[in-house]
Amino acid sequence: MEVITTHVNADFDTIASMVAAHKLYPEAVLVFPGSQEESVKGFLLQSAFYALEVRKAREIDLSKVTRVVLVDIRNSARVGVFREVVTRPGMDLHIYDHHPDEEADLHGSLEVIRAVGSTTTILVEILKERDVPITPDEATVMMLGIYEDTGSLIFPSTTVADYQAAAHLLACGANLGAVSDILAKDLTSEQISLLYDLIQGSRAYTIHGVEVVIAEARREEYVGDLAVLVHKLRDMEAVNVLFALCQMGDRVVIVGRSRKPEVDVGAVMRELGGGGHPYAASASIRDATTFQVREKIFKVLTEKVIPRRTAADIMVSPPRSAAVENTMADVHQLLTRFNFNAVPVLRGESVAGIITRQVVEKALFHGLGQEKVSEYMNTDFDTVEPGEGIERVQEIIIGKNQRLVPVVGDGHVAGIITRTGFLRFLHDVRDVQRPGPEEDIPAGGILARQKSIANLIRERLPERVVELLRSAGTVAERLGMTAFVVGGFVRDLVMRIDNLDVDIVIEGDGIEFAEAFARENPCRVRPHHKFGTAVLVFPDGFKVDVATARVEYYLEPAALPTVEYSSIKQDLYRRDFTINTLAVRLNPPVFGELIDFYGAQRDIKERVIRILHSLSFVEDPSRILRASRFERRFGFVIGRHTMNLIRNAVRLDLIGRLPKPRLFGELELILKEEDPIGILRRLSEMGIGPSLHPKITLDRKQINLLEETSEVLVWFSLLFLEEKAEKWGVLFLALLDPLSPEEGKKFAADLGMGRKAREWVRIAKDEADDLIYRLISSKAVSRKLVYDCLSPLPNEVILHVMSRAKNPDIKRYISLYFTQLKNVRPLTTGQDLVDLGYPPGPLFKQILDEVLERKFTGELGTKAAEMSFVLTHFPKPSKQGRP
Repeated sequence: MEVITTHVNADFDTIASMVAAHKLYPEAVLVFPGSQEESVKGFLLQSAFYALEVRKAREIDLSKVTRVVLVDIRNSARVGVFREVVTRPGMDLHIYDHHPDEEADLHGSLEVIRAVGSTTTILVEILKERDVPITPDEATVMMLGIYEDTGSLIFPSTTVADYQAAAHLLACGANLGAVSDILAKDLTSEQISLLYDLIQGSRAYTIHGVEVVIAEARREEYVGDLAVLVHKLRDMEAVNVLFALCQMGDRVVIVGRSRKPEVDVGAVMRELGGGGHPYAASASIRDATTFQVREKIFKVLTEKVIPRRTAADIMVSPPRSAAVENTMADVHQLLTRFNFNAVPVLRGESVAGIITRQVVEKALFHGLGQEKVSEYMNTDFDTVEPGEGIERVQEIIIGKNQRLVPVVGDGHVAGIITRTGFLRFLHDVRDVQRPGPEEDIPAGGILARQKSIANLIRERLPERVVELLRSAGTVAERLGMTAFVVGGFVRDLVMRIDNLDVDIVIEGDGIEFAEAFARENPCRVRPHHKFGTAVLVFPDGFKVDVATARVEYYLEPAALPTVEYSSIKQDLYRRDFTINTLAVRLNPPVFGELIDFYGAQRDIKERVIRILHSLSFVEDPSRILRASRFERRFGFVIGRHTMNLIRNAVRLDLIGRLPKPRLFGELELILKEEDPIGILRRLSEMGIGPSLHPKITLDRKQINLLEETSEVLVWFSLLFLEEKAEKWGVLFLALLDPLSPEEGKKFAADLGMGRKAREWVRIAKDEADDLIYRLISSKAVSRKLVYDCLSPLPNEVILHVMSRAKNPDIKRYISLYFTQLKNVRPLTTGQDLVDLGYPPGPLFKQILDEVLERKFTGELGTKAAEMSFVLTHFPKPSKQGRP
């Protein structure tokens, strides 16, 4: 059996090549090895070619295949199920392809490989050479393949052969109108939305002098024809090198486009497991985040694709220069003759200074033309070596405002780099196509300025906190450090939620910063030298946490070469979810500038909880509990990829491996949330209960108890009593309800709970049932009995008993206790009894208990009534020895 097949995710060039190859191999069966692009699927269903018999791989017996004809592919990694077939010993393999050579390329008995814009072009040439007739419908499909892969014959990869093949197809009756209609299909609402997000998520980087734009977006469901959107984005934003990263479900789809010959996007995609051409390529990666993919792209671009530019590449050599012996008039003549604005001044072969036109002209104006240039040249300057990167040149010219940079090697001046020359170099390597006056670049696109939330800080925060943040920035600036406020504080600020838990991160020494801050502000410092952290404690108890950015987690050498945020960037990368990775700069020059490396603003807008990398829950399983907490608190949803990783972590029982005190810390935070039952219900759906304890199943029965507990707590809060109960403690007792007394007490001890909380557990497990039994077994339950049974118990235990009670009488007794009995006390005291002549002893308790019982019945309303009752019902004992 002969088979014609291609790569997965078939496009129009693929379909056209298969149609053309079928005319050369009429007995062969056309087979798709995998999926097709959405536009191709629609075409196959709606066009006249719906009757074209293209089979799926599962519909044929692969063991009977004797020859495989591969079109538009020769990389073994992209042929799907045919990988085993094409590598079978003795397989006759014919290959037609136009892609560049790769290490994973297959080799066959027949190979037709040509550097043209489309594989269809190769096959059309062969059909033309052999005089094989082509019908108008076939010619239209083949024209589709050429037009798609060459961008309607305008891509840089287009060759004369592509034009000639298109001309032949036009002569065969190809319908260009149909081709245009199919390729210019209107975007769906989902595609328009995705294109908008890609524009908003675009950011420009400079790598070895070449501007590269990364556009990122996320979708829970697959959106087709991403390549079409990337083309539109590239044209709208005038971008020459573009990588679009779109997380769709559990995979990241990457599409790369390049108009720069030095940026081979095909080489980048091959490193990511994909492929393509130098100017257009794609890849798809499972179980990765867009941040991880972005960093990989930076690494590949830096190491393997974009050549490193050095000072030697852009310097002017040999340089014109002045000598220290020259007069200012001599230098003016030199500058005028060669139209220079600055030149280096040499002492022998060494650079002694730099002189500029402005200085020379002012000197001449003041009559100093005969003064030596050495008297007025600038001797405070930087030089570079020929092999230093352009990043250093950029730092000197732009960062230090130095007009001219001498390039010094082997003790002499090898060349110079002027400001104008450097800007021209940047323009040339970036080759930015600037929009015309009629074109509008979206404010959120790649040319948007950094976002500042300084006004939001002033509007939302108390003046005291604003001044504190400004002071922190000022202190950091004076110490040569950089200060940021980070984390949940910034997240809630952006979301307009009140939160004054201030966390400051310092690029530098956090403890040194805290001590310097305390010297100027009314607070004291609690340092933690082991962790490089400190707490600023103010007189009223207000606290600010200060941490040192983890400098040991600087970017790796292959990462993006900009370094100004490297330590804060890695510090934020270690956090749990993208929504918690926002930071705000506090130093005076840039106070209020919002930093968002990981798409936090986008995820807040989309209301999604996402982790930063695929091993996040392996590193810290407690993040699973936190994800559920944030999801419920903010009304967000957990992203699909994040949820898949949670399921895997639950399957591996990673939560069960957490140290018990850390587990308790997260549980306590959950139980203190506004809607803890919703969070626990979510944990139940995830199957997390047994990871807490084998008997905490969070099944329907336990969820019902928790819901009943929540209702009891609402009832209790509406009583507006002076005494309160710890809400989280009552819920925790409900969580422990399935455990035996010994299991419950051991679990509480293992969790490292405080003494008071452990006492709740002990009483609930050892005494509560006995008290309930005493109440329900008594023939007559007086108010005094209710009081005697319940008053020794903490409120938390009483409310727990009420929640789990099946007998309505128990609920009634507890309600009576809280509403009428709990705060009833005799007005008569022990001293009153002594004053009345009663001797201290067991009689006191008998008297006061009897008084209390009569007060419960309403018989004794005043102290006088109580005293009268005592004197009437308890005769004073006679004194011993009285005559």
